[in-house]
Amino acid sequence: MTALEKATGDVVLKFEPFVLHVLCRELRDAQLLHSVAVDSGFRNSGITVGRGGKIIMAVRSTHCLEVPLSHKGKLMVSEEYIEFLIHVANRKMEENM
Repeated sequence: MTALEKATGDVVLKFEPFVLHVLCRELRDAQLLHSVAVDSGFRNSGITVGRGGKIIMAVRSTHCLEVPLSHKGKLMVSEEYIEFLIHVANRKMEENM
């Protein structure tokens, strides 16, 4: 709250989930890892094949959170709501682990 009171611009509470990038030798390896990741709940996972043939499998969760708190230095939400958001973000961090 002290930092928010001093803010003169826009403040956003942002939580970004776990991301693991894996370089795979074969496309079938990436496909197998993708299947395991999605079955384990990492629904935002995907495979990227670069121009040089580099195969990257990204394991990503869906536990993101992005909420504006202030605009031009004016607090747009209550302190109670900020406490709620912190609880939600901490829960997401625990799920991330």
